[in-house]
Amino acid sequence: MAEKPVVPEFKSREEEAEFWDTHSAADYWDQLEPVQVEVDPELADKVAERRKTKRITLRLRECQLEAVKRIAAKKDIPYQTLIRSWVAEAIRREEREK
Repeated sequence: MAEKPVVPEFKSREEEAEFWDTHSAADYWDQLEPVQVEVDPELADKVAERRKTKRITLRLRECQLEAVKRIAAKKDIPYQTLIRSWVAEAIRREEREK
């Protein structure tokens, strides 16, 4: 049976980063220790807000998607953000008309 690999001692954070870039933590799982991390409150708020969203699949014609991407590029925003803003705007408009 093959011997389990051992996490080496690292001389620097850069050396450690390079190691983990080329190795799977799954091979060393039983040797890793849990650590406490503190998350920036602003980041925690963004993560919490993102959890309120739901991923969907939307089929568009290629020409429609390319047009959205062009418009988004002119506005210097991601095209998905532009689509979400258009959907939100249309919802507000429809709800006002009721």
